[in-house]
Amino acid sequence: MLERTIVINGFSKAFAMTGWRLGYACGPKNIIEQMTKIHQFAIMCAPTTSQYAAIEALRHGDEDVAEMCEAYNQRRRYLMHMFKEMNIPVFEPFGAFYIFPCIKEFGMTSDEFALRFLEEEKVAVVPGTAFGDSGEGFLRISYAYSIESLKEALGRMAKFVERLRATE
Repeated sequence: MLERTIVINGFSKAFAMTGWRLGYACGPKNIIEQMTKIHQFAIMCAPTTSQYAAIEALRHGDEDVAEMCEAYNQRRRYLMHMFKEMNIPVFEPFGAFYIFPCIKEFGMTSDEFALRFLEEEKVAVVPGTAFGDSGEGFLRISYAYSIESLKEALGRMAKFVERLRATE
């Protein structure tokens, strides 16, 4: 498979360099050469600061990555626990910073739920429909925030959900 394999990756997730616009491709020389021809006319180059940051991340970032992974894992576990406490079904994510709880029981669209939650509790969540029709009945919640912020937001959600269930 070596002659037919191309690896395309970036630094956004692994090194928390979202928005730095830096990535790489590895593969057979003839394919990479053709990709380079297309790329050089679409993009000038990766910013110099991003390139130096990526070099530093690759050389010395392993401990930071391990620390970030543990922090994200802690946040993910906290959200899973809180949604279980709220009795809201959610699939446990293992490769992203997002959780996708099911809010179908409340009889609202994802947009209605998100807007009402924002208005009443001042917490923003993304309606599942932002990711297509099959996202209806779900929310997308990022856990790339501090644990303190997540505790505040999920505490507000618990109150919100409690009020919704009380009016059913």
